Amino acid sequence: MQRMAFYGSSLVSSYWNGAATYYRGIIRALAAHGWDTTFHEPDVWDRQKNRDMEPPPWCKVAVYEGSPAGIREAAAQAARAEVVVVASGIGYEDEALRRAVLDRAGPEAVRVWWDVDAPATLAAMQADPNHPLRRDLPEFDIVLTYGGGQPVIDAYRAFGARDCVPIYNALDPSTHFPVPGDPRFAADLGFLGNRLPDREARVAEFFLHPARDLPDQRFILGGSGWDQGALPPNVRAIGHVGTGDHNAFNVTPRAVLNIARDSMAQTGFSPATRVFEAAGAGACLITDAWEGIELFLEPGREVLVARDGAEVTEILRTLTEDDARRIGAAARARVIDAHTYQNRAEEVTALFARLSQRELHI
Repeated sequence: MQRMAFYGSSLVSSYWNGAATYYRGIIRALAAHGWDTTFHEPDVWDRQKNRDMEPPPWCKVAVYEGSPAGIREAAAQAARAEVVVVASGIGYEDEALRRAVLDRAGPEAVRVWWDVDAPATLAAMQADPNHPLRRDLPEFDIVLTYGGGQPVIDAYRAFGARDCVPIYNALDPSTHFPVPGDPRFAADLGFLGNRLPDREARVAEFFLHPARDLPDQRFILGGSGWDQGALPPNVRAIGHVGTGDHNAFNVTPRAVLNIARDSMAQTGFSPATRVFEAAGAGACLITDAWEGIELFLEPGREVLVARDGAEVTEILRTLTEDDARRIGAAARARVIDAHTYQNRAEEVTALFARLSQRELHI
């Protein structure tokens, strides 16, 4: 069994942490391939006060203090692992942690930079010639990304990455599956996402615009940071929705909406976790348009695609309950067949094996 030290935002809490289910799906599937993973996460942003799972049997969780001493203690553990992963978007002194982990990783360890928001990271590096990741990037054996396709691969290679491979979101069928509807989430359209600066304008266009156009329909908005007083009267903001309620949130409304953040929409090939979560639950998904959607779900049959808020409005005017159920069932069949975390874990395991062999022969 090989040991992996994984440094990320949080495995046990999805509070202000949209990558939680991605980490869980990948690491749980890797455990079935013989990986002994310790997930190192800082005690910041009240995540530990808002856990939606306890440390699981398939991964150790090491919570460190959000302080320089906590970083030093966590980074020291990198010396004990054959594979060391540092993820983006951790939430506390990311640059200092990355540097400390690189300094402490063993000389034969495979070092991985795992970027869960590559378009934003690349834009930041492009804007800043002295960005610390430019300095650190050559020390990583590979860059793995949440998505992004060829544009992200090319951009990372241009910045000096040895290699870059997208590991797309996927479905964990043991956690996201059809459940009975829940009256708490009754609506014609639901959207689940924290309020973020590079998402807010698109939420206004794709979610709030249709709500104003359809005053007789009900809209439900889940996620942290939304102000009920600023919303149309037919939109109900319910705050943070724990992962234990995601299945019910996805299947109860007639349809659920995926809205990409600005950077991911512009880059394309970046399906959000909620795309696979919703499909796994058998929900009828409406997504904003982005390049590459057809690699994951077939527009018109397995997913509905809207280019703007007016098209969301038109979909909701004509979408029947029977059509919604049929689209949801087709989406679930597609992701079960081709887009599970077991598929992704096989790819990651093969990559790590290749990198380990390369290290042995240097």
